Amino acid sequence: MQNSNKLPYSVSLAASLFATTLILAFMYATQSLLVPLLFSILIAISLFPLASFLERIRLPRAVAAIVSVVVAIAIITLLGWFIIHQSIIIGKNASSITYKVLSVIERGIVWAEQTFNVQRNDLVAQVQEQGEKIMSNAGTVLTNTFGSISGLIAGMVMVPIFTFFLLYYRDFFREFFFKAFKSSSNKKVNDTLNKVYDVVQNYLLGLITVMGIVAILNTLGLIILGIEYAWFFGTLASLLMLLPYIGIAIGSILPALFALAVKDNAWYAIGVVAWFQVVQFLEGNIITPNIVGGKVSINPLMALITLLLGGMLFGLSGLILALPLTATIKVIFDAIPSMEAFGFLIGEPEKQHLKRNATQELLTKWGIVKKPKIKSKIQVDINVETDAKAADTTISYKEINESEEVPYTDVTSNKTNQKLDDK
Repeated sequence: MQNSNKLPYSVSLAASLFATTLILAFMYATQSLLVPLLFSILIAISLFPLASFLERIRLPRAVAAIVSVVVAIAIITLLGWFIIHQSIIIGKNASSITYKVLSVIERGIVWAEQTFNVQRNDLVAQVQEQGEKIMSNAGTVLTNTFGSISGLIAGMVMVPIFTFFLLYYRDFFREFFFKAFKSSSNKKVNDTLNKVYDVVQNYLLGLITVMGIVAILNTLGLIILGIEYAWFFGTLASLLMLLPYIGIAIGSILPALFALAVKDNAWYAIGVVAWFQVVQFLEGNIITPNIVGGKVSINPLMALITLLLGGMLFGLSGLILALPLTATIKVIFDAIPSMEAFGFLIGEPEKQHLKRNATQELLTKWGIVKKPKIKSKIQVDINVETDAKAADTTISYKEINESEEVPYTDVTSNKTNQKLDDK
């Protein structure tokens, strides 16, 4: 018997879209609180193994959480000090670098005059105009991305506090989910929480490992090319991998410009860009698939869409948070029967979806078309050697179609029973 109170599909879809719009609007309005909280959740998940280890060696949970947060702060501070220190060292040679940059620009202006027959004054005016536009847009982007200084400082202060309480109250929060989803079995809720943890943990640890490998590869390439401050540029480019798909490409710009400024030949800059593209290819096709594997299965199209959406909502922070949040949403969708199709849409396509005859197999799988029968036959030749003293043995075979499920018919037992009846 059908439920007469069931809403029409169009009404249900409209309600879902309206609810999604409200959620996105709420996220945008509360981003000053939501972004630090989301970063705190990611950091807490990455620190959980350390906190759990400290608790196993008899440290109280509060002490273990504090020590874990202090370790995270020390690592982040060390990275920040390394980048700032190297930037100061490079800045000491700013005068010579500036002179070389200006000489490169001068050569570029001369080349443009000779190639395009453009007057120097017109070219300088155009460059100045475009530069002002870029700086204006850059100021807007920086304002939207980082917000006010007070907001940034508040976020930096709140993230360690949030992380501590997430580690300290983790079982309290787990029981909240058991109470909030009483309609589902406790085992299913627990399994879903564990899957969310595993997906985010694998993503974060895999990302850190990949960043370390990429930093080494970048640095080795820069050392071979003879670029100064190779460790600084290589590490900085690997840290920009926090921006998926575009991080390494952006990270190659700064060392390429530096090579263009300090080297006499432009081929050094081209070599830097080429090497970073090789590293990006290795990272995307060999390193990341073998380290992260299928733990975080998001297809590239949905990844790009979520990156754009995250950037629109939270700026630079949204680009960093997009993939782990999408992986978490996929796990939740997979656990809800009504949302399972959307979890499937976010995930990676299987090999059967990418084959040449994938359309025919898909239509056959869903019963839209029938699988054609194969009319060719198979001829079977059987040679049997029997003992002369053995009873008469009758063996028969028949020609079968490849589409038949039973490949042969055993009639030996029937013949034997017939001989016994005759006796």
